[in-house]
Amino acid sequence: MNSKRKLTKSEGILLGLTALFLCVLSVLSLRDRAAPPGLSVRSALAQEAAESAVLDLNTATAQELSTLPGIGPELARRIVSYREEHGPFTAAEELMEVPGIGPGKFSAVADSITVEDGT
Repeated sequence: MNSKRKLTKSEGILLGLTALFLCVLSVLSLRDRAAPPGLSVRSALAQEAAESAVLDLNTATAQELSTLPGIGPELARRIVSYREEHGPFTAAEELMEVPGIGPGKFSAVADSITVEDGT
């Protein structure tokens, strides 16, 4: 009752195509897992680069500021409004004077911000 049977040419091709299809699905799954939802791999890399850059509090836009950890769009707008109302920041620690930014948030962004001397 040993029923060894060879694959036909059609079955071999079908088996190969199935294996190829599964490999492609695996690669796509791994690629999608690396990027946050809604972002392509390229834009995820661009966002990562932006997050690792040091931002000048006196020149950064609200959109750039919102890439900082714990700083969302609304808080970024408040930072820009504070800068427009009170003039340029003279020290990074002055960021804690913006409503909604305390010592905890400041320490989370301290390595990612700077205040360049405008003179």
